[in-house]
Amino acid sequence: MENIYLYMIIALAFLAVADLVVGISNDAVNFLNSAIGSKAISFRTIMIVASVGVAIGAIFSSGMMEVARKGIFNPGEFMFSEIMIIFMAVMITDILLLDIFNSLGMPTSTTVSIVFELLGAAVAMALIKIAANGGDFSEVVNYINTSKASQIIFGILLSVVVAFSIGAIVQWVSRLLLSYNFQKKANWVGALFSGVALTAITYFIFMKGLKGTSYAKQSFDILGGGTMKDFLENQVFYIVVVSSILWSLLSYVLIVFAKTNIYKLIIIVGTFALALAFAGNDLVNFIGVPVAAFNAYTEWSASGLSAMEFPMDVLASKVPTNNWLLFGAGMVMVATLWFSTKAKNVVKTSLDLSSQGDTKERFQPNFLSRGFVRFAMGASKVSSFILPTSWQDKIEQQFEQPVIKLTNNKVHELPAFDLVRAAVNLMVAAVLISIATSYKLPLSTTYVTFMVAMGTSLADRAWGAESAVYRVAGVINVIGGWFLTALSAFSAAALVAYLLNLNVEVMFPILLLAAIILLIRSSIVHSKKTKEMASDDRLTKTESSSVQGVITESAANIANVLNRGKKIYAAAFTGLSQQDLEALKKNKKQIVKLSDEVDELRDNIFYFIKNLDESSIGASNFYILILGYLQDMTQSLTYITKVSHKHVNNNHKKLKFNQIKELSQINDSIETLFSEAIEMFKSESFEKIDAIIKQKNDIAAVLKSNIEMQINRTRTEESSPKNTTLYFSLLLETKDLLNATTSLLEEYHTAYDSSVKPATISDGD
Repeated sequence: MENIYLYMIIALAFLAVADLVVGISNDAVNFLNSAIGSKAISFRTIMIVASVGVAIGAIFSSGMMEVARKGIFNPGEFMFSEIMIIFMAVMITDILLLDIFNSLGMPTSTTVSIVFELLGAAVAMALIKIAANGGDFSEVVNYINTSKASQIIFGILLSVVVAFSIGAIVQWVSRLLLSYNFQKKANWVGALFSGVALTAITYFIFMKGLKGTSYAKQSFDILGGGTMKDFLENQVFYIVVVSSILWSLLSYVLIVFAKTNIYKLIIIVGTFALALAFAGNDLVNFIGVPVAAFNAYTEWSASGLSAMEFPMDVLASKVPTNNWLLFGAGMVMVATLWFSTKAKNVVKTSLDLSSQGDTKERFQPNFLSRGFVRFAMGASKVSSFILPTSWQDKIEQQFEQPVIKLTNNKVHELPAFDLVRAAVNLMVAAVLISIATSYKLPLSTTYVTFMVAMGTSLADRAWGAESAVYRVAGVINVIGGWFLTALSAFSAAALVAYLLNLNVEVMFPILLLAAIILLIRSSIVHSKKTKEMASDDRLTKTESSSVQGVITESAANIANVLNRGKKIYAAAFTGLSQQDLEALKKNKKQIVKLSDEVDELRDNIFYFIKNLDESSIGASNFYILILGYLQDMTQSLTYITKVSHKHVNNNHKKLKFNQIKELSQINDSIETLFSEAIEMFKSESFEKIDAIIKQKNDIAAVLKSNIEMQINRTRTEESSPKNTTLYFSLLLETKDLLNATTSLLEEYHTAYDSSVKPATISDGD
């Protein structure tokens, strides 16, 4: 029994490393979002700046480790054996919970998750102790630090509202003063904005990044024998005023003489600041519990008492964390930052929701998002009656976005937002977190940075009529996920603690193994999803502006659809004939994926047409028709796949031998036709289209014959209405599939002839 705690310490060490990896994947969005979204600097530079910030922040990490020891519960009320159960439950739950959110691409708060996991596990152990002693459940308040838990909940609610509101207000004022043509403003305007922004960010570095460290509590002669912490708290006004003047003057010099883009400098410094603060303050969320467990184990080992008799009063005292341990944790975080694809996934969610341009919307609108948008539109109409027309015109001019002419090949991608919004994101987040820290309010960096980004997006009119309901729905989903984090963390940690308490020697290895298996499975699933996203068979957007160019570029997409459609049709037939429900389920996923990709191409029609010049109208007409036929084909395949799955899933009678034989012949014919068409599109041998269309006519004749035979069977021998309905549905939908395919081929034939023959005649002349 004594060795079980040593094994738990070893397991906690490995879990700490895993938690660092999972945690940084989630929290990378906090400090990468603004720099990546604005494309102010290269991705490599962003990563280097963030890595330096994370490394320094980890080394200067503070006594925030105390949160894991005594911030949520009263350690003196628990024995060593109970504390170890609490810590193990917290770490197992934390890793799984964060990994789930990362896999979904949803940013969540590691602070809230660790706090509510500690709270849930501690409450579970407290209730178990109270029940064993025959006490009253109201005694649970003696075990829990209720005031701290209340502060955390209040901080969640406050940070969501305040960060969004302040972000929106500051961005609106900044845009009103600077407009979208901020680069053309007078030099002193940029210098003044830079002075304010850099003052906020650098003060944030000291307040949030260094104030809580052991170095900040040492006395310095230069400060009159006082500490850095006292100086930062007592001289706020003078620090801010002097810093603003110095930074403004320095910015002016850099703009005028060094020709520096001062907005890029703000973004670089801001990215470093948030990365430093994240590592310095959130490191406790990942290694605080294992460090506290190791300290508890060390004290218990030296005591000579049994695990059930040794009280944990020792955790109430302050214990410095080993600097080498902090350095090692920082290096793990930096490595994860560079190599984690899940970190990029979480960043993408935040960028999609704050993008100034159009993106593929990831969230569906709901009644809350629609209601919010209607309210905002109503408020906008009211303001139009209040403000004078001249004021409204002036405001509109400041918010008018410059038109950027993209080249036809679109070799570069526009940033999600400009440098002003990126700078405001960093500045406002820095100020809000600094203020909260000075008042000792528990504030999640995830909540603040995300909601500031959403507020600035709203103020910057990134949420237009075309995207507002989707973006608001996304924000609501993310916020809902945060509160779900708290509830899930509390409940799951309490459950794991209860299971461990039943028999720690049995449940500890079982739960640990389950956590490892789930993590490995999640990693495999994510890896597969990443490979699918990068696979060669994904449809690509056509970007050419001529008919001949569209013919060439679309050929690859059509060959792709035909190839995947051939496999989907064959899989539906095979699954139906063999009554293979699992194969039919997988086939449904494939057709949904293909349909979504075709729909995405259709959604891009607006931007395709906008990119055309006056002489290329024929290209848009041809492209629209082609996409329409592709959609008709996927709709037919979708119907065939769904009815096949439904028939087998409902355990209806298997198709008869003659029906399966006839469908097999049709499947072989379609496979041959599609294969030849695929080869034609790949080689761009469009002169073969006539021969392929003739094959279609032969298959259509077979379909007609099969329909007549089934009518006769129904009148004489068929006894299953479901089989008859299914068979007719498959034949008719196959006919529609062939008609759509033929129409597509004929359209290609016509377009190819009209684009090639004139050139041939001209050459002959």
